[in-house]
Amino acid sequence: MKLDHIAIAVRDLEDALSFYTDVLGLTCVGRETVTEQGVHLAMLPIGEGRLELLEPLREDSPVGRFLMRRGEGLHHICFQVADLEGTLARLRAQGVRLIDQEPRCGAEGRKIAFLHPASAHGVLIELVEVPKEGNRT
Repeated sequence: MKLDHIAIAVRDLEDALSFYTDVLGLTCVGRETVTEQGVHLAMLPIGEGRLELLEPLREDSPVGRFLMRRGEGLHHICFQVADLEGTLARLRAQGVRLIDQEPRCGAEGRKIAFLHPASAHGVLIELVEVPKEGNRT
């Protein structure tokens, strides 16, 4: 596995972007709206991975509910896998609690699935399928 991104929940994407770009000097390389997940997002490369800033489209979206309960901050960590279906089957067999039993479509049209924080010591983990030739090094 490789780190794909660290996601940060924010109330105002423009305000957060100005901090990460103007103050920290990172570059935004892409913005996207993922309606299925109820977010606007911006991607900023850093090292071998990325930061992903998430602004909810609605208060009742997962990120919207997260912000109401916990405020802005770390939302999840995402790891790259070569075979998402196989990884989910292996984790299910090991008793890992899955939020997504089957992959779904995420940002950039990639297949994703989330693991429940209860199985990962309180951390929400996303898995994203990135074929070998698509891995960032």
